[in-house]
Amino acid sequence: MQAAVLVVDDDEPIRRMLERTLAAEGYGVSTAPDGGTALASIEQAMPDLVVLDVGLPDLDGLAVCRRLRGQGLALPILLLTARDAIPDRVAGLDAGADDYLVKPFAPEELLARTRALLRRGEEPPEVLAFDDLLFDVQARGARRGEAVISLSAREADLLELLLRNPRRVVSRELALDRVWGSATAASLNVVDRYVSYLRRKLGLPDLIQTVRGVGFTLDR
Repeated sequence: MQAAVLVVDDDEPIRRMLERTLAAEGYGVSTAPDGGTALASIEQAMPDLVVLDVGLPDLDGLAVCRRLRGQGLALPILLLTARDAIPDRVAGLDAGADDYLVKPFAPEELLARTRALLRRGEEPPEVLAFDDLLFDVQARGARRGEAVISLSAREADLLELLLRNPRRVVSRELALDRVWGSATAASLNVVDRYVSYLRRKLGLPDLIQTVRGVGFTLDR
């Protein structure tokens, strides 16, 4: 079955180039020139993948990402941008993008990333649960009942670590190593700060319990 790709870019020559490149590979391609049109298009017909420029004239690409993730949609999103600084990449991933491609890029790289994201989208979703909290490992989002909870990349990684170790103590050092990639004493307070963010977002202040002098545990 032909995969459907939505291309969102306000630069018409680039938009047409992307459309031709993807269509030549056998994808069904639709296009949108701005974020508002893209959201309306997705509401009418859900694509299998969104190729989304960051620099859009109304809603920028990051805002579109946040809205889609806030609606609980797990469709793959590939961000396109001319900005290649690490903070820009982090901002894109925190907004909910699955991958990030810096302009200018080779068509072969675009197609390779498209194939990888579509394969990932075919994998059955892994959902971690505790009490009434559900966490979609692939979409990096949480849900309680009908309420969708949007998480930053760090918040999602920390929540996944806790959910994979229910009723076991997760030390601050382990959290730093798994979520931040380092475990320096000077950084220990960042774990407490992100636990506080999670408690507030989840609306479950007692779910993540503090083990004094050690770390945190997911318990009721």
